[in-house]
Amino acid sequence: MSLWFPRLAAERSLRARPVDAPFALTLFDRNSERLYDLCPRAEEAGLQRGMTLVHARSFCPALLTRPSDPGADQRFLRMLARWATRYCPWVGLDGRDGLFLDITGSAHLMGGEEPLLDDIRARLARAGLSARLGLADTPGTAWALSHFAEGIAGPGETLARIGPLPLAALRLADQTSTALERLGIATVSELYNLPRATIARRFDRDVLHRLDQALGNLPEQISPLGDEPGFAVRLTLPDPIGLLDDVMAGARRLVEHLCNELDRAEKGARELKLSFRRVDQENQVVELKLARPMRDPDRILALFERGVGAVDAGYGIDMIRLEAVAVEALGMRQLDRAGAKEKDSLDDLITQLGNRVGLENIQRFQPVDSHIPERSFKLVPAAYSSPASAWPARRPRPLRLFPPEPILASGQEPAFGPPPRFRWRGRSLSIVDAEGPERITPAWWEEDDGWDEGLRDYWRVATGQGQRLWLFFTPQAPRWFVQGEFG
Repeated sequence: MSLWFPRLAAERSLRARPVDAPFALTLFDRNSERLYDLCPRAEEAGLQRGMTLVHARSFCPALLTRPSDPGADQRFLRMLARWATRYCPWVGLDGRDGLFLDITGSAHLMGGEEPLLDDIRARLARAGLSARLGLADTPGTAWALSHFAEGIAGPGETLARIGPLPLAALRLADQTSTALERLGIATVSELYNLPRATIARRFDRDVLHRLDQALGNLPEQISPLGDEPGFAVRLTLPDPIGLLDDVMAGARRLVEHLCNELDRAEKGARELKLSFRRVDQENQVVELKLARPMRDPDRILALFERGVGAVDAGYGIDMIRLEAVAVEALGMRQLDRAGAKEKDSLDDLITQLGNRVGLENIQRFQPVDSHIPERSFKLVPAAYSSPASAWPARRPRPLRLFPPEPILASGQEPAFGPPPRFRWRGRSLSIVDAEGPERITPAWWEEDDGWDEGLRDYWRVATGQGQRLWLFFTPQAPRWFVQGEFG
């Protein structure tokens, strides 16, 4: 069986935050923001994947968008693969938006093939997912049906079902399909009726290979998802312990052993759980969430020390267990002493603070490539992001940026520059130097309440009172504002 989710990315995002409007996910590609996935209402408006966002908004001004997250889409697809094991034990991924199920010997448990497909459709529909299903004797034919003619191909019906379908149903490369179509070969049956020697001589071997796989002349295996390896170690003690030094010594042995296992798998722990079983069968648990994937035993043990010190040993601890609850890939890296030590210290500080207030509450500013000042940055959790190397600014920007604040100004026409004197935040300030103007226009294709007044002419000014400010003037509604302060 082939399950194809034609709108997997968009529906995953809408499951988390529904909207009642045309919706699309965007991805920066080929130097522009393009549509990555769409909801049905956006498709009905004439939008297509790959369109630039500017072009799409000209077709559909009401379009709502969010940035895509291919990594989250793949995690969601893996979750669906685990869910699909309720129907059969053999489930594999098919690209970035599909699954293969080997239901041999499983269909009768649901009352047959039709009831099985109906049950899958109903459950996915309740979950807000649209899916197309194809069932056949071979994975190639099942894939063709799910993508081009949803349904079931019974025994001996393979060629009859896929014969009228276009060549793309054989999973051929676009270039190969186009070359065949230029010769007048548009369907699978037309390709099948050609002499095999002619096809082999003029085209890549993949053409006959895919055709034979679809017809069952060549085997095609489904690679099932393997279980993620678990990382956990346990230490059973012959005599109960209760002193902090003894408990930390036991924890050290476990941490070192676990880090060795992570090192062999090229993984790093992101979340750890240290459990202590007391002789009265009560459990004490210390959880540690890390700002970065880690497998350094000395650093991990130091971060555990505060939590272990708060453990109530009672009448003694007779078992200690350490589990890596969440792991991530962590390959080898070249270290320099100064840079690595400074970065590790920052990560450890974020970890220590995050385990008190929550890692998601420790945030950092990340640059965004936008000429709109209010959109030139975003706040992201520091534990799940890396600091940017440079801010994409073509001209100097203030160190502190805040919402525009009006000022009281008089004494000079805007055409000659900023006013020599103005009043801001209850203080009278005088300008001794100014540089500008820098005209910034709003993004006309996006709605932004903060830019409803149109153009802005920005000036960098130095005041006699020692402050360096970022002022702007709105020509269409003559007023002056302060929006930032330079360091």
